[in-house]
Amino acid sequence: MAMLGAMVGAGNIWRMPFTTGENGGGAFLVAYILLLYLIAVPGLMAETMIGRYTNNGVIGAFKQVLGSKRAQGLGLVVLIVNVALMSYYAPIIGWALYYAGHSVLMTFTQPGFQPQAFWDGFINNPALVVGMHTVTMAGLAGVLVFGIRRGIERVVKWMIPLLVVALVAVSIRGITLPGGMEGVAFVFTPDWGYLTRGSTWVAALSQALFSTGLGWGIALTYGSYLSRYDDVPLGGGLFTAIGNTSIGLLAVFATFPVVFAFGLEPSAGSNLLFISMAQVFPELPGGSLWAIVFFVSFFFATFTSGLGITEVAVTTVSEETRLSRTGAVLASCGAIWLFGLPSAYSSAFLGRMDFMFGSFGLPLATLSIIALVAWKFGPERARVLDLNRNAGIYVGPWWNPVVKYVIPVVMVFILGYGVYSSIGTSNQRLMLLGVAFMAALVVVSTVVMSVVGDEPPSGSAAVPGGDD
Repeated sequence: MAMLGAMVGAGNIWRMPFTTGENGGGAFLVAYILLLYLIAVPGLMAETMIGRYTNNGVIGAFKQVLGSKRAQGLGLVVLIVNVALMSYYAPIIGWALYYAGHSVLMTFTQPGFQPQAFWDGFINNPALVVGMHTVTMAGLAGVLVFGIRRGIERVVKWMIPLLVVALVAVSIRGITLPGGMEGVAFVFTPDWGYLTRGSTWVAALSQALFSTGLGWGIALTYGSYLSRYDDVPLGGGLFTAIGNTSIGLLAVFATFPVVFAFGLEPSAGSNLLFISMAQVFPELPGGSLWAIVFFVSFFFATFTSGLGITEVAVTTVSEETRLSRTGAVLASCGAIWLFGLPSAYSSAFLGRMDFMFGSFGLPLATLSIIALVAWKFGPERARVLDLNRNAGIYVGPWWNPVVKYVIPVVMVFILGYGVYSSIGTSNQRLMLLGVAFMAALVVVSTVVMSVVGDEPPSGSAAVPGGDD
C-alpha cells in the first residue's frame, strides 16, 4: 500500500486522462501499457532490489555498489532530481487541497458558479497558492515525522482503498449518464495512426515513468526498509504496476464518460480536471456529493504520492548526516518548500520545471539507477542473490537483457526523438536549456561527491547478515 500510495497521484488522476485525450485515446493506452510492462515493471524490480540489498537510500546505495567517489555523484543526481520534481509537485497537491476544501463547502454547485473564473481567481492569487503550498508541506512533514510504519503506512492504508472506492463510484455514475458510453468507446477504440507518431511514444514513456515513480528513488528507498524475505518481484514490481495501472484506468473511466456526456473537449489538456470537470457537477443529480468524492479522492492520491517522493530525501538526509528523523524531515520539507516557491508563485514556471525535469531529469535519474544494477552490480547477480529470494513469482534469465539493454536503448531512443521533435518548435530553447542543465548537474554532482564523498565501507555490496 505504501508503494502504491507513492505511485498513484496526480500522474494518474490529473495527468493520465488529459494525456490520453491528447494522444488518440485507446492508441495511447496501447503504447503506455507496452512501455509499462517492458520498462517499468522490470525497472521497478531492479530499483527495489538494489534498495533492499544495500539497505541504503539513493546516495548510500551508489556508494556501496560503485565504490568510486566520482561515480557516487549519480546518486546525488537522483536525489537532486527527486527534490526538484517534488518542488513543483507540492504546489499541485496544494491545488488539489484547495479544490477538495471547496468541494466540501459545496462551492461547485452554487448558483452562478463559473469554473474558469474560479480557477483564474485561484491560480492568479500568488499569496493563496503559496499558502496552500505551505499547508501541504506542513501536512507532509507532520506525517513523515512518524516514519514509514507509524506515519506513511497508517495514512495510505485508509486513503488508497477510499480512493479506489471513490473512483469506482464516479466511473459508474459517468457510464450511466446519457452519452457516457461514448467516452468508453473513445478509450477502447484506438486510432492506430497515433502509434506511428513519435510524440505518442514519448508521452507514453513519460506517463509510465510518472505513474510508477520509476527513477524517482522511491522504490529504492522503500526497498531499503524491506526484510530479506519480502517478495520483491511480486510486491515491488508486478503488484504495484498492476495496481497503478488499474487506478490510472479508473481515472480515465471516471473522466471520459463525463466529458463525452456533457460535450466537453477530450484533449482539453491540463484544464480537463480543474475546469472541464468542475463545470459538470452542477448538472449532475447529487452533484455536491460527487464533487466531494471526486476532488477529495484526487487530494488523497496526490498527498500519498507526496509522502513517497519526500521520503526519498528524508531517508537520504538522515543517512548522510547526523540529523535525527525529525531533523531530516524538517530539513527536507523545508528545502522542498523553499525550492517550490517559484512554482507555487507562477504556474508558467511550474510548466517549465515539468518540461525540464519531467522530460530530461527523470529519465536521467532512471538511467542512473538502471545502470547501477545492470552495468555495475550485474543483472544475473541481482537476480540470483536477491531478486528471487522468497519470490512468489520466479524471475527468469529473460530479465537480464531487458534490464541491461532493452530499457536503456528504448529510453535513449525515445528521448532522442523527443529532442529531435523539439527542434524548430517553441520548446526548442527550453529543450536545449534542459539538456545543458542536466549535463551540468552530472558534472557538478560528480565533483561534489569526489570532494566530500566518504569511502565505501569495507565489504561493500554485501547483504546484512552475511547472506551473500
